[in-house]
Amino acid sequence: MYLTRHSSSAGPRWAVDGNLLPAGVTLSTLLALPANNLPSLLTELATNDAAAGALLAPLDDQQEVWGSGVTYLRSRDARKAESETAADVYQQVYDAARPEIFFKQIGWRTVGHGQPVRIRADTTWNVPEPELCLVINAAGQIVGYTVGNDMSSRDIEGENPLYLPQAKTYDGSAGVGPGIRLVAADALTDLAISLEIERDGAIAFAGETSTSQMKRTFPDLAEYLVRELAFPYGALLMTGTGIVPPDEFTLQSGDIVRITIDGMTLENTIA
Repeated sequence: MYLTRHSSSAGPRWAVDGNLLPAGVTLSTLLALPANNLPSLLTELATNDAAAGALLAPLDDQQEVWGSGVTYLRSRDARKAESETAADVYQQVYDAARPEIFFKQIGWRTVGHGQPVRIRADTTWNVPEPELCLVINAAGQIVGYTVGNDMSSRDIEGENPLYLPQAKTYDGSAGVGPGIRLVAADALTDLAISLEIERDGAIAFAGETSTSQMKRTFPDLAEYLVRELAFPYGALLMTGTGIVPPDEFTLQSGDIVRITIDGMTLENTIA
């Protein structure tokens, strides 16, 4: 099943498989339910009215978006290469039992498909990070996924690992969408992920990987996120990137970033 969020004259409306859900149904209410109850409930609630409004980011204002780091070998190598003072920190995290987990954005700051993301004005080295983004309910269960763009300022983080919040969290730093696929965690272990960056009508960078290349499992990441934190409205968790452009590459205003996971594409222009 596929959840999307749309604009309407009465405010945002959710839809399942293209059919509107009743007004008042939100992701927050759906994520308060056990994962096993969702498919039958959505089938029962779906109306015969087709969703027609523009797509919005598939989350409510209340959901938090969190991030995971150094979950792929390529990410570990890139973080070590960019670090000026503490390259060994990333090797230690890659090998450790406890993953790196950090706060990324609150729902109302997160943009959706077709909306612009940003690079910081005080940086010179910026990249998108294409990531599978888990959708987790209030009980800590993985109910599905969406596509995530974890925008990152590599020069800020490379200067000092303690600058990670500034490198990762700022206006326009997180894109998710276009919708949410409701699937169990065991269906996510071998999904193709691709990144394409278009500049002036030509492809400036392209890369691909697979979730099978992750060192950590999705249930493990979700368990660490909810271990000592309650998420009564559910949460989204980006799970790290296995695609990193070469060190000489940096995003420019006007670039178009396309991230595709198993046929679902999130596109954002760099503002």
